[in-house]
Amino acid sequence: MKIIKKLWCWEWVVYCNLLLAALVSSKNHGNPANDLVDIINKNRTAVKLSQLSNSPGLGCMALQYVEQCKGNCSSNNTLTCQPSEDDFTEVFAPNCGVELPTFGTVSGRIFGCQHKYLDPSEAFLHVVAQNSKTVSLLRNKTFTEVGVGLVGAHKHKGPYFWCVLLSNSQRNTTFVLQDLGEGIKQKKGCYSGTSTPCSGAPNVGVFPYFYTAAFFSVYFLKIFL
Repeated sequence: MKIIKKLWCWEWVVYCNLLLAALVSSKNHGNPANDLVDIINKNRTAVKLSQLSNSPGLGCMALQYVEQCKGNCSSNNTLTCQPSEDDFTEVFAPNCGVELPTFGTVSGRIFGCQHKYLDPSEAFLHVVAQNSKTVSLLRNKTFTEVGVGLVGAHKHKGPYFWCVLLSNSQRNTTFVLQDLGEGIKQKKGCYSGTSTPCSGAPNVGVFPYFYTAAFFSVYFLKIFL
């Protein structure tokens, strides 16, 4: 009987540590911009619309967009920033290495800010689908591609800025990055369409789970060993 209890205890210890490993991996190596694209696509397929292609070119320009808007988030989480159309071809695209012959049409843009970090599902509700106008944009039947950018104003601190760029250009042939984006030096934030993790994002929730896993490991060891 004692042997069975010991085995059961060790199973709990292994489970707690596997849980911790999964949490650390997801928090430190994830890209919330890609997660937000997934949520946008699930929202579209829920109403029988086609999924949007996840464009790294659009995503990188979305990151450039919010980089330019940092410092314009009001106390009630309103973003007052409107880069010009010329900025897309003269600033954002060159900074990202978008091949200009492949520059398509940026047909829609959604942007917003929050003084606290929001996970992708919360960002979708409070920033992306914030009103009927933005929901209508997300569900536009003519759109084919999407890109998401995310950045914080300060390292591990808010406010945080999100931008969604939408296009009705031909899939996978527009907003092409030179050398597949290898030349982009991403120092802050993250953008969709790439596996590069988010730089400067807060590690929300890792340490509380760490202490929980450690506590239960020790607790069960004391009881059954």
